[in-house]
Amino acid sequence: MQNESPARSPKESAVSAWLRLAAHPATARRALITALIVGTVLIAINDGPAILAGELNRERIIQMCLTVLVPYIVSTVSSVSTRRELAKRN
Repeated sequence: MQNESPARSPKESAVSAWLRLAAHPATARRALITALIVGTVLIAINDGPAILAGELNRERIIQMCLTVLVPYIVSTVSSVSTRRELAKRN
C-alpha cells in the first residue's frame, strides 16, 4: 500500500473509512481498468448485434452504462476488502 494507512482513526466512522479506501487512487485506477475491460466484453456479448444494427435507444444505453458500472463496483468492494484484511494482519 502507498503512504495511506487503511486503519481508521478513532473519530472516523466505518463508512468514512470505507469511502476513503474506495477513493484511493490505486483502488479507483484498478476498478476503472477492470470496468472498461469487463464492461466492454459484456457489452459486446449482450448488445453487439443491436449496436451493429444501429438499434440503440435510451434504455439500451442506460443498460450499457450499468453493465460497466457493475464491474467497477465489484472491483472496488474487492480492493477495499483486501486492503482492510491486510491492515488487520499488520
